[in-house]
Amino acid sequence: MRALDFTDKVAVITGAGSGIGQALAVQLAAAGAHLALADIRSEALAATVALLPAHGRRVSQHLVDVASTSEVAAFPAAVLDAHGGVDLLFNNAGVALGGDFTEVSAEDFDWLFDINFHGVVRMTRAFLPHLLQRPGAHLTNIASLFSLVAPAGQSAYSASKFAVRGFTDALRHELEGRELGISVVCPGGIATAIARNARMAASLPSEVLERQQARAAKLLRMPPERAAADILAGIRRRKPRILVGHDARIGAFLERLMPIRYWSLVRGFTK
Repeated sequence: MRALDFTDKVAVITGAGSGIGQALAVQLAAAGAHLALADIRSEALAATVALLPAHGRRVSQHLVDVASTSEVAAFPAAVLDAHGGVDLLFNNAGVALGGDFTEVSAEDFDWLFDINFHGVVRMTRAFLPHLLQRPGAHLTNIASLFSLVAPAGQSAYSASKFAVRGFTDALRHELEGRELGISVVCPGGIATAIARNARMAASLPSEVLERQQARAAKLLRMPPERAAADILAGIRRRKPRILVGHDARIGAFLERLMPIRYWSLVRGFTK
């Protein structure tokens, strides 16, 4: 499969209002791509558009909740109306939920899964027919370091991201021989607002919440701009799995080396 050139490609990005999604939008625009930006917050989309380099690329803004079957189903028609086709899909939107499995509610667990996993499936189902019509198209699903290792207190998040990784790998195998490139991205600690905006188990005491927020701030260090650059470099080379950050590479190595006992080594870093 040939290396990917982003010039004049139409890129759909969910969660484009902040973090990695915003950084991807800025860098893709600089590389010559047209953008269909999706988020649930109009003000966040406007903030991203304000950061884009000034040139003649087409940019459309779409209020889309990936947890909504009807909104996702209507999204491709809006993108085709604005851009005429789709070459790149970045399933980036995601949320976090803190607390052990016995502490989080069933409703919160399902809320996270509906966005992090079912949102990826909905978007892929909606846009895959259009991607398959375009030569050199590429599908990118954002998973996580926690799709490789599963720390305590992240049962919902890890389950959703393991599901994203499994879904992406299986889809790649099913479409083997087609020109569509498919990547799963496993970022480590990226300095985005996902931890700050995470839902927390209602039963957790305030001092535990503060401690978890402080720990997340210490672990989430890589700037999203650097993460986006690494992701796009991997997509240019059509890499099926893109590990972003030293922590993701270390996590992948430990899981291969000690698939059961890795937790005994990394437990201390999560406290």
